[in-house]
Amino acid sequence: MSYRETNISVSLVSYLLVLGYFLVNWLQMYQEEGLASEKVFRLWLIVIAASILLNILGSILTNIVLNIEHAIKTNSKEAARLIEDERDKLIELKGVKATYIAFSIGVLVSMLTFVFGQPPLVMFSLIILFSMTAEIIGDSVQLYFYRRGI
Repeated sequence: MSYRETNISVSLVSYLLVLGYFLVNWLQMYQEEGLASEKVFRLWLIVIAASILLNILGSILTNIVLNIEHAIKTNSKEAARLIEDERDKLIELKGVKATYIAFSIGVLVSMLTFVFGQPPLVMFSLIILFSMTAEIIGDSVQLYFYRRGI
């Protein structure tokens, strides 16, 4: 697995973990007591902070592990030269495109729930949900294109 694939995989796993946490807590809150703004805001804060922290820490740890692996394989003290070529940029652009499309559709669906009489907390919670889902879709598209060899 290449450096880029490993970083994308770490990002994908972290978003899946945060999405799972969000869904479990939000559904539990919705079923038990309804949506209380204080609890929903706290959940949003936790989810956004966890997404940022997990992605940063995951990226740093991945870089450390990959550099250690490179040093062991090559028996040198120089850091790995991680070159990004046109193929990497093209795959990243395709992933970003998929992310934007998924997020745009999610925002549309979220706003439609508000139009059809759902409370604003549902709309904003769906926007958070679709933002994480869009990132997962974008990372999955990038992994697909790396595996396919485009």
